[in-house]
Amino acid sequence: MPRVKYTESDVNLVARMMRAEAEGEGKLGMLMVGNVVVNRAIANCLDFQDLRSISDVIYQIQGGNYSFEAVQKGNVFYNRAREVDKRLARRTLDRWRQHPSKYALWYFNPYAPCPPTWYGQPFTGQYKLHCFYEPQADTCDAVYMG
Repeated sequence: MPRVKYTESDVNLVARMMRAEAEGEGKLGMLMVGNVVVNRAIANCLDFQDLRSISDVIYQIQGGNYSFEAVQKGNVFYNRAREVDKRLARRTLDRWRQHPSKYALWYFNPYAPCPPTWYGQPFTGQYKLHCFYEPQADTCDAVYMG
């Protein structure tokens, strides 16, 4: 059973997001970005309440901007999804999880050392250029169960 309900359109969205945000970090980096997308879809807490679909997550607007820089700036996100990226997206949507993105709801590239917290949430680890952050243990139970 998949971690989150999804359609073929969702596979394409996640594939495009993974490539746009982390293609330079290889397949593992792309999977980690996809994992954050799935975690946000199941979290229903903090900044991610009432997001009911992959599309809701990817096109979420916070503070007047899209939550993901790739959607905001366009870059590779608006290219067609490649088959290799779709396979990775399905892995993430179905079951894939790994530290440091296993329970992460945020990631970013600080172009410097990773700060110990991000918006008050603890740092869980770094993969190549991306720092990952998960919610504090008592603030978002759904992400730890999904």
